[in-house]
Amino acid sequence: MSLRSTRWTVHGDGKNVRPGAVVSPDERLSWPRTIGIGLQHVVAMFGATFLVPILTHMPPATTLFFSGVGTILFLLITAGRVPSYLGSSFAFIAPITASQSQFGVGGALGGVVLAGVVLAIIGAVVQRFGAAWINRIMPPAVTGTIVALIGLNLAPSAKNNFTAAPVTAFITLLVIILVSVLFRGILGRLSILAGVVVGYLVAILRGEVNFGTVDAAAWIGLPHFQTPEFHLAVVGLFVPVVLVLVAENIGHVKSVALMTGRNLDPLAGRALMADGLATTLAGLGGGSGTTTYAENIGVMAATRVYSTAAYWVAAVAALLLSFSPKFGELIATVPAGVLGGAATMLYGMIGVLGVRIWVQNKVNFSNPVNLTTAAVALIIGVADYTWNIGELQFAGIALGTAAALVIYHGMNALARWRGTATDPRDPETDAPDALGPDSRGAEI
Repeated sequence: MSLRSTRWTVHGDGKNVRPGAVVSPDERLSWPRTIGIGLQHVVAMFGATFLVPILTHMPPATTLFFSGVGTILFLLITAGRVPSYLGSSFAFIAPITASQSQFGVGGALGGVVLAGVVLAIIGAVVQRFGAAWINRIMPPAVTGTIVALIGLNLAPSAKNNFTAAPVTAFITLLVIILVSVLFRGILGRLSILAGVVVGYLVAILRGEVNFGTVDAAAWIGLPHFQTPEFHLAVVGLFVPVVLVLVAENIGHVKSVALMTGRNLDPLAGRALMADGLATTLAGLGGGSGTTTYAENIGVMAATRVYSTAAYWVAAVAALLLSFSPKFGELIATVPAGVLGGAATMLYGMIGVLGVRIWVQNKVNFSNPVNLTTAAVALIIGVADYTWNIGELQFAGIALGTAAALVIYHGMNALARWRGTATDPRDPETDAPDALGPDSRGAEI
């Protein structure tokens, strides 16, 4: 950690950004402008961060609290050189939901802690030895498959919520689609939030929202903290999520480096460690796992302001909002129909993001290794295959992830041994950007 993360020089006159220029992470505009941009970051992360606790039936205020704490931790550990907001990761939705049905909220939180610790350890290894080994273990054929199967594995959940109130769900989905195509800039990037807001208003008019808990909640109070429980059976559910978080964080570092023109590769390990520690803290206190947010990259691209000062503002604002139980209960009143409409789009986008990784990295599916890896793993993940070994239960995401890794590397090893490899040198495993600047696992 470094105090450099709280020191910034004023960019230019502090009011304007010249054409072609950017406000670097170690710079800031005037404080009023910086605060305004910071609040934009809050709006950008708001919809996605709250959807996770709503879908997993966890306290929204607690999740918001730990997203603010996690963001501050991230800024400190990366010495203020990597602008990012740590919001709720969609990759945790499926394992949290599955583990809750068997072990309750405490068991799910234990899985979040496990994922955070493993991610932090991987970050320490990356900081020491670099990230090239990750690219070899998880080339685009594998990474795209894992991301896709996590999104598609959630399809039944989206359907169940949608059919609970189909009219509200349809209107929510329709607004998301229209906003995304009719508007550019910040509003276009906030299409899911816009859809949820309109859908919520429709649900109120249709009598689908119950404000009883909101009326009873206090305006000011502490978030609802919970302690984790640790069960060996959740290991198979949460470890695959770590692979997605690795891809998300490294992809975020590469994206910011590309936009700011700075080499941030030496900070990839720190970013992973920071997200790992933030996720661990969230699991220990009752929040959902965190990840770097693509939504906020959109704000930076639109404003050309990459100042980490704005992220300090966003983190503090999130913390302040988390101390209002009434606000948290209001968020928790979002009904099933609204969630179904949003989840139909959201889970599908997660799945398609996996396909996007294949396309951007030109994955060759005429190669039977790549084709078989994706084909088998996707069916296992989408159909939610399960395998019980004593107390351990491995479900679709875990089995699909394991299948992708074993099939890809196993077939490559056999092909090299037999001399039947399609390409004598697999370009994917040697590509410096194998994870890709846009290989965001779960955040839209």
